[in-house]
Amino acid sequence: MKSDYLAIKETLKKEITFGHFRVNQKLPTETELMHRFNKSRYAVRKALSELQDEHLIYKVQGSGMFIQDWNKKWQINPESKTIGLICTHIADYIFPKIISQIDTEISTKEYSLLIANTHNHPKKERESLIKMLDSQIAGLIVEPSESAKPSPNLDIYKRVAKSKIPLLFINAEYPKLNFPSITNDDEAAETELIKYLLSMGHQRILGIFQVDDLQGVHRMNGFMKAYQETSSNLSNSSIIMYNSHDPFQTISKKIAFYLKDGQRPTAIACYNDSLALLVLDMLKKMQLKVPEDISLVGFDDFDSAAYLTPSLTTMNYERTSVGKEAGQGILKLIQGKKLNSIVHHPKLKVRASVAAPKEK
Repeated sequence: MKSDYLAIKETLKKEITFGHFRVNQKLPTETELMHRFNKSRYAVRKALSELQDEHLIYKVQGSGMFIQDWNKKWQINPESKTIGLICTHIADYIFPKIISQIDTEISTKEYSLLIANTHNHPKKERESLIKMLDSQIAGLIVEPSESAKPSPNLDIYKRVAKSKIPLLFINAEYPKLNFPSITNDDEAAETELIKYLLSMGHQRILGIFQVDDLQGVHRMNGFMKAYQETSSNLSNSSIIMYNSHDPFQTISKKIAFYLKDGQRPTAIACYNDSLALLVLDMLKKMQLKVPEDISLVGFDDFDSAAYLTPSLTTMNYERTSVGKEAGQGILKLIQGKKLNSIVHHPKLKVRASVAAPKEK
């Protein structure tokens, strides 16, 4: 059956591209693969034939099949008019505007976008990188997945660097790589935000940060730095750490634990506005008023932040500027010009979701 050989092919292809085999390593024999997959010899041979056609394996007469140097073909393609964009969350509240602005910039030079969505999974990032590099795109714009963790895709990025394929990171970057990036000074911005809460009289602040991305780690560091720089007592406050793949139900249980405490926090600082919106709804269901009972702040200044009830105090994210700079930046790299990294400095947006805490 057709599905038999496809299942074998896709499994072996994933194992090859994810580094389970070394270059020039011999594959298991046909008989061994038949036993492993419990499929016919025809299905195994068909799968191997297609992998050979895709230059992932090569045959040595009388010796068997071996792993090809499959990413050797990744080279700069000056004829390509396609730029790859790899996002962590394509429908996220900040990304549509970035994508639109990138597209506006590159279309002036008759380039088009090829977009992939990783959902912040490094494996999906790897698959997207391979597909785009196989299609010989002109350049790449990448938002790293789980950027706070060691990347399992460094081998691909090193090959990209070696081949001098234009690549630009946005929002975060992998520490061991030397590509230009467009990022925010998340630590300093969060420090300013928490200092504002402290200046309003809040001493018991609950910080909630996504820690599998560098943005969240930097913001969490900024949270603590605000206490250090103001000589405030950090022990009065608490931090909740979560991963991007955690459902809000899991996070909300942790939040509820602190809200039921006798020394309930007087303010909550959220990793971003998207989380703040969920927390706001949770507080309303618990009949806690913002900011009368508890103050709330976010980060990013997404489009609806100013129109919530109450309007949300937050740090702005220059989505239009980032998209414009990313579009112009990748064109500059494609032209062989040097691009220096850009760091944005978010500004505080004071709104109605913060008030001085009630005296007890």
